[in-house]
Amino acid sequence: MCGRYASTRNPKDLAGLFDVTEWRPEEELAPSWNVAPTDPVYAVLERPARDDGDRVRRELRALRWGLVPSWAKDPKAGARMINARVETVHEKPAYRRAFAKRRCLLPADGFYEWDPVKDEATGKVRKQPYFIHPANDQVMAMAGLYEYWRDPDVKDDDDPGAWLMSCTILTTEATDEAGRVHPRMPLALTPDHYDTWLDPHHQDTDDLRALLTQPGGGRLDARPVSMAVNSVRNNGPHLLDPAG
Repeated sequence: MCGRYASTRNPKDLAGLFDVTEWRPEEELAPSWNVAPTDPVYAVLERPARDDGDRVRRELRALRWGLVPSWAKDPKAGARMINARVETVHEKPAYRRAFAKRRCLLPADGFYEWDPVKDEATGKVRKQPYFIHPANDQVMAMAGLYEYWRDPDVKDDDDPGAWLMSCTILTTEATDEAGRVHPRMPLALTPDHYDTWLDPHHQDTDDLRALLTQPGGGRLDARPVSMAVNSVRNNGPHLLDPAG
């Protein structure tokens, strides 16, 4: 799974990397070395252009991490839906509609996983965090889905508070260094697949699933890092310091 990751690129850099045509300054997020479930996160997505439904506009948006299905009674459901398994995402009720036409990319520097380690001195087992990232330090484009949830307590559809946009990360079997830490990992896409994945008009399930057969992003490295990342209250570049 992926329950924590780092995302420190600024929106200007992300807009250039992903050919974004529209982003909202009021949604700018601070760099985070400890992104946690229910946090706002950057997502790259495409929606039909306002003046022409056949064209699309590529946006950089701030979405809540943890997908809230449109039929959920309240947003609390999203805390349990931070990940969706690539093997079954196209058929699960919570995800299949989003898989058909609301797909996104979630930029990340890398992600964290924990490996149980026994302390030889005390005999106690502790969870050692590892930071897993592209060996070339390029941005990871994690495949994701997004969804809209309508707050029934807000009467006006045009009220910004009426709608919640949330997202989930697709996971697959772990490869490279990630595989020795945890059996699952986020599925990253390569740039040649961005257009097809993001296009809301492309709704052929078999074609879309074919994009997800092999993780992109090149070789991954994993290194043990500071135990400080274990607390969601901690943040900053020191979280990536080598484990002491």
